[in-house]
Amino acid sequence: MATIRKDDRLTSSQSFSCVGFAGILSKTVTSPLEVIKIKSQVGTFHCKRGFWQSFHLIYKNEGLRGFWKGNLVSCLRLFPYSAIHLAAYKKIVHLHMDEMGYVSQWRAIFAGGIAGIAAALATYPLEVAETRLIVQNCREPTYTGVLNTLGSVYRSEGLLALYRGFSLTVLGAFPFSIGCFAVYANLDKLWQEPPFRFNSLQNFINGCLAAGVAQSLSYPFDTVKRKMQAQSSHLPHLGGADVHFTGILDCFRQMIRNKGVFSLWSGFTANTVKIVPYFGLLYTCFETCKQVCLYRNGYIVSPLSYTLAPGVDQSLGPYELQEVKRYLKNRNFRSQDSFKNRW
Repeated sequence: MATIRKDDRLTSSQSFSCVGFAGILSKTVTSPLEVIKIKSQVGTFHCKRGFWQSFHLIYKNEGLRGFWKGNLVSCLRLFPYSAIHLAAYKKIVHLHMDEMGYVSQWRAIFAGGIAGIAAALATYPLEVAETRLIVQNCREPTYTGVLNTLGSVYRSEGLLALYRGFSLTVLGAFPFSIGCFAVYANLDKLWQEPPFRFNSLQNFINGCLAAGVAQSLSYPFDTVKRKMQAQSSHLPHLGGADVHFTGILDCFRQMIRNKGVFSLWSGFTANTVKIVPYFGLLYTCFETCKQVCLYRNGYIVSPLSYTLAPGVDQSLGPYELQEVKRYLKNRNFRSQDSFKNRW
């Protein structure tokens, strides 16, 4: 069983800010690996010689900024995606919660999958823009920014081009959810103790394992999706894709026939290497931001530790705690004033 609870000591805006800032930092730092991964999936010439050589070729042809192509749109996409994902997830999970606030692990993972699909549907055009910006050569750009990319694709290829390959997001959600469930269902066997006793390090390792297994199973769908997003008759070399296809099944068939089944996992090395630093930065930055917010709200004695402030009721919400502090302050002030008047 999994307990779905948020930290009620943070306001909604604080929680959203913590998640957003942590996501932006982790995405920005690991952007070079994301660029390598997507170029490998699409099949541009930069990634024909292997993982390490890809860094050299991108730097040689596009310079350092080539490693951060598409990062801005990726960060912009994070906020609406997170907001929609969280809202949909809470709505679905609450339908399956019992009166004690518990929900089974598989139901929670299923809810996460459905919420992810809803968030992806709303923000998919931004993902298409990210792929186009990464695939192009930034020294000879076809697109000059997020809005220019969206507008150019819409004008030259139509609205459906902004959702090209979305069905693969839906199909990939099922093996992704299965992978997550397979990991979380066996965590007690892995650690030889129940989940409620896991410490922060164990939870971090669990998240990396779940992401690694889940992405391994859903990766072929993501590879074909990226090829569909990148390929366009309006781009040089059809977007640089090494397979020119007429649809999803044709892309799968050509990739397997020409380069074998393992070509569906192109760029998987970069994706795997990215998992640990991405989740490490995400978790560390979120916890740091959370500590700062808890300190400002008055729950802990320092933004550098989780030491609880003495005499503070941790069950109170931030606004309730401020009301109590104002009440106590006013009461003490009135007591002192009354004491002075008596003399």
